[in-house]
Amino acid sequence: MNQITMRIELLRGEMMKNDIDFYIIPSSDYHDSEYVGDYFKEREFMSGFNGSAGTLVISLSEALLWTDGRYFLQAGQQLQGTGIELMKAGEPGVPEIDEYLKDKARFGQTVGYDGRTTTRAFGNLMRDALKDKNVHFRTDVDLVDKIWKDRPEFPASPIFILEEKYAGRSVTDKLESLRAAYQKAGACGIVISSLDDIAWLYNFRGDDVAYTPVAMAFTIVTDQEAIVFISRDAVSPEIKEYYEDLGIRFRPYTSVYGEASRLEGPIMIDPDRASEALIDSVADPLFASNPTCLEKAVKNPTEVENFRKAHIKDGVALTKTLYYVKQMRKADKLKDKTELDIGAYLDDMRSFQNGFHSLSFESIIATGEHGAIIHYEPTPSTNKRIEDGFLLMDTGGHYLQGTTDVTRTLSIGEPTEEMKECYTAVLRGHLDLMAACFPEGTMGSQLDVLARCPLWGLGLDYNHGTGHGVGYLLNVHEGPNSIRKRTARSAEEAPLKPGMITSNEPGVYIEGKFGIRIENLILTKKAGIAGRDGKDYYEFETLTMVPYDRTSIIPERLSDAEIETLNAYHARVYELISPHLTEDEALWLAEETAPVYKTK
Repeated sequence: MNQITMRIELLRGEMMKNDIDFYIIPSSDYHDSEYVGDYFKEREFMSGFNGSAGTLVISLSEALLWTDGRYFLQAGQQLQGTGIELMKAGEPGVPEIDEYLKDKARFGQTVGYDGRTTTRAFGNLMRDALKDKNVHFRTDVDLVDKIWKDRPEFPASPIFILEEKYAGRSVTDKLESLRAAYQKAGACGIVISSLDDIAWLYNFRGDDVAYTPVAMAFTIVTDQEAIVFISRDAVSPEIKEYYEDLGIRFRPYTSVYGEASRLEGPIMIDPDRASEALIDSVADPLFASNPTCLEKAVKNPTEVENFRKAHIKDGVALTKTLYYVKQMRKADKLKDKTELDIGAYLDDMRSFQNGFHSLSFESIIATGEHGAIIHYEPTPSTNKRIEDGFLLMDTGGHYLQGTTDVTRTLSIGEPTEEMKECYTAVLRGHLDLMAACFPEGTMGSQLDVLARCPLWGLGLDYNHGTGHGVGYLLNVHEGPNSIRKRTARSAEEAPLKPGMITSNEPGVYIEGKFGIRIENLILTKKAGIAGRDGKDYYEFETLTMVPYDRTSIIPERLSDAEIETLNAYHARVYELISPHLTEDEALWLAEETAPVYKTK
């Protein structure tokens, strides 16, 4: 019996003690965060699967893990020998969790989970599915904690203030806007639990979650007061004094539930972001999305200009790394380097940039067939030497001037015709989306087809979204803007608005061979045309400044418009990045960004 199966058996023992027939373990913390601190990695502890998304369901006879298409290959490998069945969410014939429980649960049985780690929307979904079976729910139990003997400490890193020259707006201004929003909705106050919204609202950042500069906190804002619930260890006396001068008080992290229960009148709370436990503590909840979510997504002019600066710094770091890799291959020394070596080199290049804070996610450096694992992360046990073929590099950084997320796939050695054909198709979709012009009110799902069409023409597709919103020194994945296929269970979309920053990242993955992904961040802005229908028209400004892999492009497959877009982008890359390079690096970049022409 391996470690995972032993843990599952221990958990089943706790389930029987508590008369629980099905126990659900999500990936989240108490704030519905995408990435969580080590203290909250219960699903990883119980399954061995360490992807960012997944839910484990354990019964007395079965164990199943649901995850999305980004992690099918990774989860399949990591679950081997555990007895846990992989449930490929969204695939034909694969039931969702509520459908599974509806089929498996018997009349009068009990489903349990920690209500601090699930949203009301999730709870309602489970209850609706099981209402005809008189199933009982226990949401006050954390059974994993009972068997996790060496659980990491609860995070409480010191917070720091993000100055207004970076944030672009004062805390006072943001609080005024928030109060006006909840008052307009008929509420007397608001409870917010999403960490990025709280960090944005109060212009502070922390380091409680790897790759996400946030602090574990809740906030309650009413007409009379603004309270931040946070560990005392996270707030220095100087920072406490700074915020108290603004009329903001600090209270112990866990006291939020009691304080929320004493609030009078309708209190706004987001059912999709707040936990069931927090919502249950509010006597008169008014359910609505956090007003901070959309405000945060639409970057102000200061943030936009800072983002441009951050992407020049990041472009310099990545361009230097691409040059290094190509020169090492030319000198026949790359074969001695590994995925982790290349990742460490790029980390160093970023760390040399002024204003660098941290990586924005675990770097994906994938050689050969590893590139086909969409969210592969090299570890000492999986680390491979760099081989001829494609090298996929999906990386990003947090700077005081903003957050980056960029993917480049480069050929090591001479690419095959199949590699060139696939790379060119991905690049075409990427360029077509980059050049889009669209009327106000357009959703990202309406543009998704632009990135996929060239691949569909080859009978190929990719099993992930085309784009996600990006925060300012916050979550690298930020809503509500996105570019993806719509499904029956997709969250509500928001139209793309000027100031929103979204990724543009089509890809293709050939299992056992290679993966290709090309990613830039794009800023929605007003286009230079007037709509005859009276609407404003928008276009994208590309922020990422890194060359594409020239040797993998088949120019004859590109349309004239795509070549024009490609050449204009490369000219911009050279203009902005070359002044920050050595003479040899700049000469190489000039070759990589020279105009592409059709030869026939």
